[in-house]
Amino acid sequence: MSFLEVEDLRVQFSTDDGVVKAVDGVSFTVDKRRTLAIVGESGSGKSVTSAAIMGLHNRKTAVVEGSVRLDGQELITATPDTVRALRGQRMAMIFQDPLSSLHPFYSVGDQLVEAAKVHQDLSTKAALAQAKTMLDKVGIPNAERRLSDYPHNLSGGMRQRVMIAMALMNGPELLIADEPTTALDVTVQAQIIALLRDLQEEFGTAIVLITHDLGVVADLADDVVVMYGGRVVESGGVEDIYYRPEMPYTLGLLGSVPRMSAGRQDRLKPIPGSPPSLIRLPEGCVFRPRCPYHTLVPGNRCDTERPELLPVSARNPEHGVRCHIKPSKRRELAAEKLGDLVEGTA
Repeated sequence: MSFLEVEDLRVQFSTDDGVVKAVDGVSFTVDKRRTLAIVGESGSGKSVTSAAIMGLHNRKTAVVEGSVRLDGQELITATPDTVRALRGQRMAMIFQDPLSSLHPFYSVGDQLVEAAKVHQDLSTKAALAQAKTMLDKVGIPNAERRLSDYPHNLSGGMRQRVMIAMALMNGPELLIADEPTTALDVTVQAQIIALLRDLQEEFGTAIVLITHDLGVVADLADDVVVMYGGRVVESGGVEDIYYRPEMPYTLGLLGSVPRMSAGRQDRLKPIPGSPPSLIRLPEGCVFRPRCPYHTLVPGNRCDTERPELLPVSARNPEHGVRCHIKPSKRRELAAEKLGDLVEGTA
């Protein structure tokens, strides 16, 4: 049994224009001491998935179905009080924008102390000492002095480190990081990635990384889930996704990443078109309107039949692909698209 098990997760929102199927049958697992990256364009359902795991959706406006089990405990049908008790204590989240997530009117120390005292029976003095220790662990210099600073006194990288310290105050076993390096320069990004890796090694935390940055994925992830239109379209180990991709959407993501080996005259190759409306998803393959290879599938199956997420082979059942194109042809296309030799799987 994996520490986090997400099975057939569905999240829908009712609007005046129709029902938004933000997450449509998503499944994955995460073990302790491993990092799962969820990647995809904006609007693919990544952040909605993470919020559903944390129990952050308002049940008056969102319908959440399926199963989310944390160490065997079901969260979808659990009471709000039960989920609230787990949040911060056994699972925590680093939000995308630390400046808007931290309260502007309270010092860093006050916010860290509150995060500790909500879940632990600590005196203010003991909570302050723990806060200083956590700021030391996340690499903030002069930690004791920084406790009295306010969020606006800190740089973007410092604020992100404070958010990580706050998330780890109660020693959670699951950490969800939603775009933790967005808007940070590359040097600070590298520091944050190294910090997450070191903290995972120290605390044995399971990490779910939400990102659109494939460079961050390569540095930090063990496993990858590629989402598009609220669905998982490819999943597997990080090497499967980078060196043996088979879903045309994954090929498009990888093909649009800048490469050090590319010449100065070479242009990036973006995926044509735009992500689909989550209110009016295509009937067949969700990527069909943007896929350059749908004519390779006979009988218009891409237009009418939703492909299942199937293992690429019996030898590698963990690598799943949602595509009607024959596996041998998918590997041929991947080798041509990426310009690398794609290892075949029998």
